[in-house]
Amino acid sequence: MSVEVGAVVEGVVTGVAKFGAFVELADKKVGLVHVSEVAHEYVNEVSDYVKVGDKVRVKVMSMDDKGKIGLSMKQAQERPDSRPNFRRNEHEQHTSGMSNRPPRRKPMGAMSFEDKLSRFLKDSDERLSDLKRNTESKRGGRGARRSD
Repeated sequence: MSVEVGAVVEGVVTGVAKFGAFVELADKKVGLVHVSEVAHEYVNEVSDYVKVGDKVRVKVMSMDDKGKIGLSMKQAQERPDSRPNFRRNEHEQHTSGMSNRPPRRKPMGAMSFEDKLSRFLKDSDERLSDLKRNTESKRGGRGARRSD
């Protein structure tokens, strides 16, 4: 069985490092599962997920001319259904206390660079004026100093 990009194959973990795990595939080829491709959640220590000698299913992501093989464990398995939903609904966005500004406009793909730049400058000016208004009111505004 030859190793091809996109194939899901089984292998044996031959080494574990901070940056990933080395997996031996068919034909004695060894590939690397980068730490970002070990699991669907944040991985602090690769050794918490795999040990030397473990049999794992991996997806072949890349192969280069020098023989380096890039592998992924997380793409070889189904995404867990129990992941938390980080999207907020529109009501929560307006009542979270972070901002009373309406949701951001979605970028339009057909806009020119100049239009995007002017939109950015306008949004930046609005944010800056809001920030200045809020900080001045907390300091007592202009002319709040007393001369004794």
